[in-house]
Formats: sequence, structure tokens, C-alpha cells
Amino acid sequence: MQTTLSPSARQLPRAEEAERILRSCVHCGFCNATCPTYQLLGDELDGPRGRIYQIKQVLEGAPATVETQQHLDRCLSCRNCETTCPSGVDYHNLLDIGRAAVDAALPRPAGQQWLRRGLRALSANPQLFKALIQGGSRLRPLLPQALQDKLPRRVPTAKPRPGMHHGRRVLLLEGCVQRGLSPNTNAAAARVLDRLGISVQPVSEAGCCGAVDYHLDAQQAGLQRARRNIDAWWPHLQLGAEAIVQTASGCGAFIKDYQHLLAHDPAYRSKAQRVSALARDLVEVLRDEPLEQLGAHSDQRLAFHCPCTLQHAQQLGGAVESLLQRLGFHLTAVPDSHLCCGSAGTYSLTQPALARQLRDDKLCALESGRPDLIVTANIGCQSHLDGAGRTPVRHWIEVLEAALP
Repeated sequence: MQTTLSPSARQLPRAEEAERILRSCVHCGFCNATCPTYQLLGDELDGPRGRIYQIKQVLEGAPATVETQQHLDRCLSCRNCETTCPSGVDYHNLLDIGRAAVDAALPRPAGQQWLRRGLRALSANPQLFKALIQGGSRLRPLLPQALQDKLPRRVPTAKPRPGMHHGRRVLLLEGCVQRGLSPNTNAAAARVLDRLGISVQPVSEAGCCGAVDYHLDAQQAGLQRARRNIDAWWPHLQLGAEAIVQTASGCGAFIKDYQHLLAHDPAYRSKAQRVSALARDLVEVLRDEPLEQLGAHSDQRLAFHCPCTLQHAQQLGGAVESLLQRLGFHLTAVPDSHLCCGSAGTYSLTQPALARQLRDDKLCALESGRPDLIVTANIGCQSHLDGAGRTPVRHWIEVLEAALP
């Protein structure tokens, strides 16, 4: 696509990257066929091709408008279009650049600003978030239905974790909201890894991965969280920790992108490359281990929801399904498994109507094979789908651990 950036756009830190991405797009429109918001709304401007064109206009000097901001906000960042695109357009990075340019030129209304600041502050504070979840659960009958839907139906108690006594060690990102919504997930991962001779080393200094800040108008704050995590993990990596494991695929996708996002930071460039190279979704670790020797057994029928951050961002579609089938679990077929469930980080809170439509469509697909349970690999998807009050949704590692003798 022919592109001529305006003089002001050429001053942006990622101007060359934006121009390169824009020039790679041939405007074929294949991306629209797999875009969830285009399928729902049927509006060219709510599909990847239309959004690319709107970003191009702004970077070429056209004024940013409320309508442009709205169309960019409606994007789920699911990256399904990247999987589909024959030209390899790096859409999610262009979207980040475009959103930052539009938001800088067009301040949001006060209500939107407070919502986004509140979400950033709350999601990155695990203690406060957990306290609010516990308080909300006690007051559930008194809350509006919209808030009830955001509370977990049940919060299983985290079982004890094993101590460190193996030669092999990994680091485990504890995450933010997962500690309040599903505290047993990381504990289950630690116990399964322990049975395979791998110890999980706690790193209390590591916190939020930075994705929530980065995608809610605070890119620099998100990058600062990335730097703090790198500083926290670095000494342990130097002493032989073999991987940084994530049980939330959304966090994993962002950590794997540290190397790109900090490529222009001379103090962190090389460290970010190493951290991203050692970031592993839990399935990447377990699929290479002799899991069969653990003797898992279950008669449950499972439907697996593969999060967008696992299949499109990390290119690990089918990995969890193959692992579970290898262990004898019965997985039901899921039509249109490439489509987003509507969670998309905080999207279910900033775009609730679209998120509900996508959730209900996804649940119909997941339930079409009449599973006993739906399993997934990302806390956002898990909470969003389970909030409908239909088939229970859990993280796959908890179900796997429960099937061990």
C-alpha cells in the first residue's frame, strides 16, 4: 500500500515500523473473513482492512476523530487476521501505533478515562483485586446482574505447593487477576511439574506482565512493568532457571513480545531478547515431558477453548488438545474454534455488548458436542465464558491434575 507519512507522524518513535507495516498490506480483504467484529457488524471500518486504512489516514495527516477511535477500540486484538493474512501484515503492532497516535490527538471523555485508569489500577493489584472478589462474592445477591456475571461462580482454594528439591528449575509468572479468580491454577501447575522432576521457583518481585496498561492507553507504564519483571527474573536466569512459565496465555503472548517492544531500549534490549526466548506457555513445557508415566485417567467429555493469545499470538493452536488427547482425555469437536470468545483482556468491560454476543456464540460452539466441562488456557477467557452461568469452565491444568492418581 502506497504510504506517505506526515511530517508529525515521522517524528513518532515507531514511524519507520508503521510505514513498513502499511506498505506490506495489499488490501486484499482476506482478513475480514476471520474478523469477529466484522462478522458481527458487517462494517468495513470494523474489520482489519478498514482499521489499517483509518490508521494510514491519521498517520498521513488526517485529523483523528471520535469515530476512528471507536473503530480502533472495537478491535479485540485477537490477531486472527494475522493468521489469515497472505502478506504477513504485522497488524497488532500497527494497531498499537495507531491507537497511541489517535489517543494522543483525541483525549477520551472523563468517564472512559476513569474506567480505564480504574481497570489498570485494579487488575495490577492482586491483593486488592482478590479482596474485592471475596467481598463481591459475599454480597452477590445484592449486586446488579452485570456485576454478578463478572464474579466467579466458585473460587476453589489453592492446594499446597511442593517445595524446591529438584535440579531442574523454572520460574512461574503468578499473574494478577488469576490469583483472585482461579488461585489453584498455578498451584496445580507447580504440583504437576513437581511430579515430573521440575521445581517452581517463586519470584515475588515479578508482577503484572504489563499487557493491561499497554492496551489501555498507558503504553509506557506497560513497558515499565516489563522492565521491572526482567530485573526480577534476570538473577534467577543467570543461576540456571531454564524457563519462565505462564499459565495465562495472554501474559505469555505479551512477555514473548518484550523483545520487540524494548528493541529500542539499549539498557534492556539484550535482556528482553533472552527473557522472550525463555518465555514458555505451560503446554510448551509439559508436551516435551513423559506425562504418560503419571497415569492420568478421566471419563469426562471436555471441550477445549483455544484462546486467541495461544493460537494466533503464540502460534500454539492444537498444542493443548494434542496433549490432552495423548493422555486419553475425550475432546469434543468445536466449530469455528479460531474465533474469539470476546474476553480479550478488558474488552468485556470496555465493549460489553459486543463481548456478550461473541461469548454466547462461542459457548454455543463449545457446547455443541455436549461436553461435561469446558477447559481453556487463559484466565480472561475462563472468567468471561464461565460468567454466562452455563457449562462450567476451568483451566486445563487443573483438570489434568485432578485426573492423576
